[in-house]
Amino acid sequence: MYAPILEIDTRKIEENARKLHTFCALRGVELAFVTKGFSARPGVIRAARAGGVTRFADSRLKNIIAAKTAIPGLHYLLIRIPAIDEAEEVVRWADCSLQSQIEVIRAVSDAAVRQGKIHPIILMVDVGDLREGVFGREQLEEIAGQILGCPGVELVGLGTNVGCYGSILPSVENTQILVELRDFLNEKYGFHIKTLSGGSTCTLKLLEEGRLPVGINHLRVGEGLLYGEDTTGMRFLEGYHTDAFHFKAQVVELRRKPSVPIGEHGRDGKGDLPEYPDRGVHLRAICAAGKQDVAWAALTPTLPGAEMIGASSDHLIVDVEGCGGRVKVGDWLDFRCGYMAVLDATTSAYVDVREV
Repeated sequence: MYAPILEIDTRKIEENARKLHTFCALRGVELAFVTKGFSARPGVIRAARAGGVTRFADSRLKNIIAAKTAIPGLHYLLIRIPAIDEAEEVVRWADCSLQSQIEVIRAVSDAAVRQGKIHPIILMVDVGDLREGVFGREQLEEIAGQILGCPGVELVGLGTNVGCYGSILPSVENTQILVELRDFLNEKYGFHIKTLSGGSTCTLKLLEEGRLPVGINHLRVGEGLLYGEDTTGMRFLEGYHTDAFHFKAQVVELRRKPSVPIGEHGRDGKGDLPEYPDRGVHLRAICAAGKQDVAWAALTPTLPGAEMIGASSDHLIVDVEGCGGRVKVGDWLDFRCGYMAVLDATTSAYVDVREV
């Protein structure tokens, strides 16, 4: 039965992993490889391990459970603040977790006591991106004292996240905050905080430039290792493979059509009001895949002259006017994948994922 294909070149993943792991280790930074972007497929994890990676991270407990079941002995950090109802599984499966809310921390502490464990936690600090984390010294002090009263957890680190919600870039100033707060908490409350998790792929630029504050010793990286790309920083990482993931879909229609839809415009299938640039009449290929399979805006056709136009739930539309007549019905078009494309494709029930 037909299905669009996602191909993963595990050799390129291994080489990227080796390069990034070595780069971080030489600078005293522990690399936690984020596996959520490919649904924690064991073959990709094994490739990263072959490249020297020993620490992993994911936002989904289901991924962590599947990965640790397939590859016993993996060390995993849970990087999405857990729900209270997940507390038992967090303690059972995660080796450490990011936390920000005392009610959740108490639930995790109680679960750890029941399981006879001490669960390490990293408290998140919001430095301006306005996603998760305590905001300001007052909120930090309020929660710090309460953590001391949670016998099942140990505060081992502070962390921050930028770029994912508010598009704030990491800086010397906003990462230095973690160093200052670590010293404050250790001195005032007697904590023994050693891990400072200074962000994700976008923080690598500070490390490359030698400007990452001393004391930041942990990064949570997925995109940079997988795709050699830093979307937040709008750059590719020099010397890394950027094409380890390819999406392939078959052409099912090939016709010349106007580039602007005809008639009274309403909203599209997602409820959006898209704009349609007038390119004139062009040759358009429709491929048998769509938004239910892949994030089309994160696809780049590899065929010279081809250009993504858009997609509906079940169809990808590609402008092939500039391809010199090389495309025909039945051909498989190949696309280089960005982060969101792989995230969608590996969670779709309709895509055939292959490791090559």
